Amino acid sequence: MAETKPMLFVAAAALIDTDGRVLICKRPQGKQLAGLWEFPGGKVEPGESPEQCLIRELDEELGIQVSHACLAPFVFASHAYEKFHLMMPLYLCRRWEGFVTAKEHDAIAWVKPAQLTDYPMPPADEPLVAWLRDLI
Repeated sequence: MAETKPMLFVAAAALIDTDGRVLICKRPQGKQLAGLWEFPGGKVEPGESPEQCLIRELDEELGIQVSHACLAPFVFASHAYEKFHLMMPLYLCRRWEGFVTAKEHDAIAWVKPAQLTDYPMPPADEPLVAWLRDLI
């Protein structure tokens, strides 16, 4: 019988600019998986929808305002880490208010989908890259 692990529910966004580039963020030192690149987002709080989570997290992490209507469900990741199982829906977002600023990350980068594999990512994020490359 498989070991039962706690479920972690995280929502992430692929922000896409007018040049077709996707925003990725470098995890800060001191955090788990520090130094790896990820899509912005975060843990879904109790009673919060994934969209509400992203609206909150994108404001906190990047200083931008996103409306629910601008978040399009795209694909999801399901990944078993050593101590928990991660479920992460990825939303596409092409419209937001404000200027993207790295408020909680060591760095941010706008990257063409075909170049995303040049950036080391957490294991749960890696399968999402192929979807973005093939469908964006």
